[in-house]
Amino acid sequence: MKTDIQIARETPLRKIKDVAQSIGIPRDEVISFGRHMAKIPVNLIDKQKIDKSNLILVTAITPTRAGVGKTTVSIGLALGLNKIGRKAIVALREPSLGPVFGMKGGAAGGGFAQVLPMENINLHFTGDFHAVTTAHNTISALIDNYIFRVQGTADEIKEMLWKRVLDVNDRSLRYIVTGLGPGNGVPAEAGFDITAASELMAILCLAEDEADLRRRIENILLGYKRNGDPFTVKDLGVAGAITVLMKDAINPNLVQTTENTAAFVHGGPFANIAHGCNSVLATKMAMTYGDYVITEAGFGADLGAEKFFNIKCRKSGLRPRLTVIVVTAQGLKMHGGIPEKSIKEPDMEGLKKGLENLDRHLVNLAGFGQSVVVAFNKYAFDAPEEIDAVRSYCEGRGVVFAVNEAFTEGGAGAVELANAVVDAIEHRPSGALEFTYEDEDDIETKLTKVARNIYGARDVVLGEKALKKLKMIEGTPLGKMPVCIAKTQYSFSADPKWFGVAKDFRFKINDLVINQGSEFIVAIAGEMMRMPGLPADPQAQRIDIVNGEIEGLS
Repeated sequence: MKTDIQIARETPLRKIKDVAQSIGIPRDEVISFGRHMAKIPVNLIDKQKIDKSNLILVTAITPTRAGVGKTTVSIGLALGLNKIGRKAIVALREPSLGPVFGMKGGAAGGGFAQVLPMENINLHFTGDFHAVTTAHNTISALIDNYIFRVQGTADEIKEMLWKRVLDVNDRSLRYIVTGLGPGNGVPAEAGFDITAASELMAILCLAEDEADLRRRIENILLGYKRNGDPFTVKDLGVAGAITVLMKDAINPNLVQTTENTAAFVHGGPFANIAHGCNSVLATKMAMTYGDYVITEAGFGADLGAEKFFNIKCRKSGLRPRLTVIVVTAQGLKMHGGIPEKSIKEPDMEGLKKGLENLDRHLVNLAGFGQSVVVAFNKYAFDAPEEIDAVRSYCEGRGVVFAVNEAFTEGGAGAVELANAVVDAIEHRPSGALEFTYEDEDDIETKLTKVARNIYGARDVVLGEKALKKLKMIEGTPLGKMPVCIAKTQYSFSADPKWFGVAKDFRFKINDLVINQGSEFIVAIAGEMMRMPGLPADPQAQRIDIVNGEIEGLS
């Protein structure tokens, strides 16, 4: 099997204006970034067309450290749908340089189901991540300058809530001290999150247009003044400047797949530390021009799908017609108690035991009112009896099952899945979307409902920092916002080593982060860090440029 990079380089690419024109976007509306990437103006979004499009969410069981190939399945499904004559577009998140150079490597799909040009998408792309990073840190510089200038006055900031960000995995920056040395500002404890966790990234992904982008930026809560009054970006007087820094980033990015079909790749929050969905604007742009639109939500359904429904759908009005949940034999065996180093070996007992993890996700998705198709993402080493066991399990539950082989066969390998998806949408689409909690529930109730109904926890325990923030939130409009729980992606619980299905546990929330601009409250569970560290063997050690060609991104 050729590497992802080899396949990508051997794929003849169409000029991006031709790709745009193929789905109905006028050539003179395309803002080109070279020959094969472009931005599409948000004013082309058409609500009437959106209402006629079929939105499909792709989620997954609780993943292994190598993942389950959810992006590959998402792209493959779009290819398969186009292969059977349906007009399909995929809408994905942008890769972050942190994981690309850390544990994961490239994040643009794989094999014959990729978005291209993969090297550009995995690296600097159209500059959206850099725009978010720069805008975020410009706010940091401006608030630090403000603090320096108002020392000793009634306008002093008593409590600072705003950190800096960087699109690099760097554990040494989690907690730092700034302002050291004479004339260099006011010494203070500070820290960095990764750019994917920036509130500006969430704002980019939830904004409906430029005016909404500015409104949300104005509302960002930076801290509290000495008299207890909140202090926002609007109070700092720089919302216009920050909007200017993000005015181009708001337009969705158009690229193409390995079969030259259109793909929108825009926004990049992680689902374990943020809300984990691509931008609302990119999804709606895709729905303007596609009859079927496939989008994904990060990690397992307990994280990405929950936030997709409770945050993205709640705020945008989007409603998926179907949810596809990706499973792999390796993932099921890991949750069946097989050590991760051995999950490629056949083990029927472990696989059948691991089906409990899939079952819990299916129950949760049914609770959201979703019709579901199970997509078995096939690897070369998967045993036929393992696939048959999962198929029989799904048939026994009355759940549609299909095998996906898009990694090795492209769209032809996803035809079975595409037909299953079309049939499900036409004959048993999802019903009305049901949320886990109501807007009027208080923050603690919302956290408890997610922890109990989605994770299987017995109760929620709030730590000292979380309780302090809760008191600040109570009685304010902040209490009506959705919650975004930051927790490990490897377990239903906050313990990354608790595989299978965690049950009857206490779910600890250590801190609450007020995202007034993006309009949700982030709850930090367990030991979750919003600035990841690098692994012992980072992917950066394999990334190189040899004879003008990049290696190691796949």
